[in-house]
Amino acid sequence: MRNPGWNVKKPLVEFSATPKACDDFNGGSALTETPIRIVSMQRYILLKPFLITKNKKMAKKEIGMQIVNPNAAGIDVGSRSHFVAIGQRKDDVKEYGVYAEDHQNLIKWLLENQVKTIAMESTGNYWQNLFSALQDAGFEVLLANGKFTKNIKGKKTDVQDCQWIQKLHSLGLLSTSFLPDETTEQLRTYCRHRSNLLEMAASTSKKMQKYLRLMNFRLDVVVNDVCGLTGLGVIESICNGESNPQKLASLRHGNCKKSEEEIAKALQSNGRKDYLFALRQEYQIYRELQIKIMACDQEISKFTIDYVNSNQALKDLKTQDKIHKKVNKNCIKSMDLNQIAFKYFNGVDLLQIEGVSHGTILALMSEIGPNGFQKFSTARQFASWLRLVPNNKVSGGKILSSKIPRGSNRLKIALRQSANAVGNLKNANLYNFFIRISIRKGRSAAITATARKLAIIIWNMVVKKVAYNPPNQY
Repeated sequence: MRNPGWNVKKPLVEFSATPKACDDFNGGSALTETPIRIVSMQRYILLKPFLITKNKKMAKKEIGMQIVNPNAAGIDVGSRSHFVAIGQRKDDVKEYGVYAEDHQNLIKWLLENQVKTIAMESTGNYWQNLFSALQDAGFEVLLANGKFTKNIKGKKTDVQDCQWIQKLHSLGLLSTSFLPDETTEQLRTYCRHRSNLLEMAASTSKKMQKYLRLMNFRLDVVVNDVCGLTGLGVIESICNGESNPQKLASLRHGNCKKSEEEIAKALQSNGRKDYLFALRQEYQIYRELQIKIMACDQEISKFTIDYVNSNQALKDLKTQDKIHKKVNKNCIKSMDLNQIAFKYFNGVDLLQIEGVSHGTILALMSEIGPNGFQKFSTARQFASWLRLVPNNKVSGGKILSSKIPRGSNRLKIALRQSANAVGNLKNANLYNFFIRISIRKGRSAAITATARKLAIIIWNMVVKKVAYNPPNQY
């Protein structure tokens, strides 16, 4: 008798009193609770009733996406070779070296295949020479963030990466990273090198304090800055072999708060020659770094002055002096940054903002430049690029998380330092805002919120060419 619910002939089965092995779904042997042994030739079909729909083929659904960039290429930049894809076939991928000759061969191959736009992804600084060569050849080059070019799960290879970049770029799913203009990029090189020298000098200063402490010279107790006028005079005398406390204390500068008697008590040496040798080495390194920092300051001053003097309209601009702005000892001494910044930003006086120091102005000039603000259509986009706004994650109509995104850059650090200074200025216009956030969420959150407000104010001043107004308008 046929079973109306089955499409196949019902096989014969044999029941046994003891459990026996029967065929499982995969054709193997498995022990089941029901002692059934299939004896029919159609036993495999019996155990797979879902094969009823075997002949019913489901229609495949395809999602069509519009090609935005038809003549696009993708490049996976590496340290020793670059993988370039102009399509999704195996023949559309080639590997090139990193030499200038290899770059020219790559450009020639792209021109032969009528490529017009290129997207590249790199995690280091290996992209810069290739990027410049492609731009000089007339291509539209897009530098994508590695965060947005992650491939789907599977085996990761350089060939698959460059093809994936090419596919995303063809569909218009990649956005370019922020790249400053050539003038800002050159100034950024000088300023970042100067920052590295300052960090090295700070590290050397800590080592000098260490060896002074090991020699029982407690100079760090009687002076605020070991690398100040009094401190450097004492250290130089010690390196020259002087160990008499009274003679060392006589090198005290007039601005030092401690008396010579107290300084002499803190300078009782234990006579260790090994520590003295190490101190001499560190002092020489510190002096060399100071010479290099001064040379870097002169180069930055020359570069900015030449840029301002190249435009007669900028050259004639002048602003009032900022006597109340404290000049840090690490600031550039060879130029008036107040006047230079006013001309550099085309008549916008950013030093009027409370908390904004010379270091903040130098970071704005070197990291983004006056033309870089134009690449952000709104002030919110600029603050979002700095990662100073909450990253709201919404699901089901509820905010699951609103944390600040991870990541930082030199401009964000400079704005956070300015925001921290605002919290210490009780007469500042932004002080009330800082305190209100600090009481509610803590000082760290107040620094981030104030840094964001500073970014909004700076964008409006530079882009809209407006003077600094009370913060209620921003």
